[in-house]
Amino acid sequence: MSSPTPAHDDVVHSESFLRLLMRRQLSLSIACAATFLVALLGMPLLNYFAPAFMATRVAGFTLSWLILGVLFFPFVWIISYLFIKRSLRLEEDEVNDARR
Repeated sequence: MSSPTPAHDDVVHSESFLRLLMRRQLSLSIACAATFLVALLGMPLLNYFAPAFMATRVAGFTLSWLILGVLFFPFVWIISYLFIKRSLRLEEDEVNDARR
């Protein structure tokens, strides 16, 4: 007697499927958080170790204020956008793999 084949929803929502998906999303989250922390902690370090470079004027701002006041917010949006796109792609890839 053969065992019944699991329904499609059972495969997609199985423990191993969800565990693998969550592990991949965790690694993506860690990569995005690390990128954010490097940018956040890099600013004070650059100001401390290279004050002359950070005092360089670009478009009327010192480089320090240009990065902090103008470029930091779009940088965070880019990180968020990439996280969402890659997270959705991970979910789609997992679902496609489960359907095979």
